[in-house]
Amino acid sequence: MFKNGWLALCASVVCAVAFAQPARAADDAAKAGPEDTVRQAVLGLASKVKIESIRPAPLPGFYQVIASGQLVYVSADGKYMLTGNLIDLSSKKDMSDLVWADFRKAQLDKLPVTDRIVFGPAKPRYKVTVFTDVNCGYCRALHQHVDDFTKAGIALEYVAWPREGVTSTAGNPTPTYTEMVSVWCAADRKAAFSAAKEGKQPKSATCANPVKDEFDLGVRLGVTGTPTIVAEDGTVLGGYMTPDQLIEALQKRGIKPIGG
Repeated sequence: MFKNGWLALCASVVCAVAFAQPARAADDAAKAGPEDTVRQAVLGLASKVKIESIRPAPLPGFYQVIASGQLVYVSADGKYMLTGNLIDLSSKKDMSDLVWADFRKAQLDKLPVTDRIVFGPAKPRYKVTVFTDVNCGYCRALHQHVDDFTKAGIALEYVAWPREGVTSTAGNPTPTYTEMVSVWCAADRKAAFSAAKEGKQPKSATCANPVKDEFDLGVRLGVTGTPTIVAEDGTVLGGYMTPDQLIEALQKRGIKPIGG
């Protein structure tokens, strides 16, 4: 089942469905541009979905749509939708992966470094964004290597992503969200962050903070768990990794050191 339920009609790996188009006169439909037609088709399927991007797809006759953390392909006439990865058989490239990488990079470039908690050398060879939860086991295991990452020339730029979400079903702030707000509002964020990773409850604090916005950003970027490590080019490299594994993953993707 797709998260948020809006793609529940397309539970298979690749599917095509006919959209229930909103009623409108034939001449109005003729006047509508393809992007508007695609937008109305998606909204006709899920009226509350937030559409982030609509662009022509490499697949002739289709547009690629990023909405609420999902990437789908919709026909220009608004009648059909495809889900799944689009592979270019001639180049052996995953075109969906490239679309996501470009989108993630553009969105993450807008996130100020002051809203992140950064561990790393003064002049890093590599920078990665890490969507993290202070309580998840693999997140804590990753942070145990923070000094090794620094020695390897890697800067870890942590972004808040409480796995429990921001609010409970009762509408109250979740314990993890409250804890992460306290970390981001601490006088010494890095110290509070490292202590929380060791299971030490931070001193309760509130302030203007980016935790909810960063959680929402992660949802829009398709984050489903923590840690999620994203390279500077927007590529998701994986979850828990050692410094050596991370460098290998960066090099395999052809990501060059900063200034290299």
